Amino acid sequence: MKIQRPISSDDEHRVLQFRPRTSPSPAVHRGSGTVQPLRIAPEPEPLDLSRYEQPRTEPDEFRHRMLANIAALAFTVALTAVGIWLAVSIADLRRTQDCVLMGRRDCVKIVTPQI
Repeated sequence: MKIQRPISSDDEHRVLQFRPRTSPSPAVHRGSGTVQPLRIAPEPEPLDLSRYEQPRTEPDEFRHRMLANIAALAFTVALTAVGIWLAVSIADLRRTQDCVLMGRRDCVKIVTPQI
């Protein structure tokens, strides 16, 4: 079996000159048009959230916030517990169904009372 390799020429491979953006670059002439050099923007202001702050008319209600957080946590725990119970139930039903489909007769667990 022959190994097929793509035919490549030296024209396809070209090393481009790297010019850092910090230094002003001269205008580049490409074809019939002229590309203007990239203008460096002024120094941006520091990135903090002070420009988005608004004065509050009422103080924060920490008690209400804590109650809402506790309610959200309880809902999340309940939802997780229901999800785990559902997964275990589905696995048990699947196990029982596989047992029945194999033709076995002792698939259901019989609980006997302990004396």
